Amino acid sequence: MAKISPLMIAPPLIFGAFAVLAAIGMFREDPNALPSAREGQPAPPVVLTEFPGKQGFDDATLRDGQVKLVNYWASWCAPCRAEHPNLEQLAQEGIPVYGINYKDKLANADAFLAELGDPYAAIGRDENGRMGLDWGVYGVPETYVIDGDGTIILRFAGPITQRVIESTIRPALEKAAAQ
Repeated sequence: MAKISPLMIAPPLIFGAFAVLAAIGMFREDPNALPSAREGQPAPPVVLTEFPGKQGFDDATLRDGQVKLVNYWASWCAPCRAEHPNLEQLAQEGIPVYGINYKDKLANADAFLAELGDPYAAIGRDENGRMGLDWGVYGVPETYVIDGDGTIILRFAGPITQRVIESTIRPALEKAAAQ
C-alpha cells in the first residue's frame, strides 16, 4: 500500500478553500461593496489638523441636526479628481460636504482645491491617517452619509459618480433625513 504524502494533499485543499472563498465573495448582495462595521453607529471622534485658510469642523458639527457628507480625499488620488465635480454639484444643491484631506502634503492639497474648486463647507487634515483608521477608511476617496445625530448611515468607498449619486447617495440622504 502506497503512502500518501501530506505535500500531495495540501495543494488540492488550498485550491478548494480558495474556491469556497471566491464563491462566497461572488454571491454577496453587492460584490463590489466593501463591508463597513460603522454603518448605523455614531461617527468616531473628529481629530483633525487645521487646514490653514479654511474653516475647520469638529464632533459637534457632525451632530448639529443636519444631514451631511464627510469625504476623505487626497491630491495624489486620481479617483478623487474624477469625483470632485460631483461633490461640487452636491454642495451647490445645498448638501453640506465636509472634507478630510488624507495623508497629503498641505501645498499639494491647497493646489488641488485652487485648481478644481472647493466644495467643502469645512475641511481638516488627517496627516498621519489616524482618524481614517478609526473610521475604517480603506483608501481614498471614501464618502460617508451622516444623519443629524452624527450616525453613519452609509459608507461609500470609491469615486462618487452621477450613477452613484442617484442609486446610492440620494437614497442614503433621504434615509438620513427621515430619521
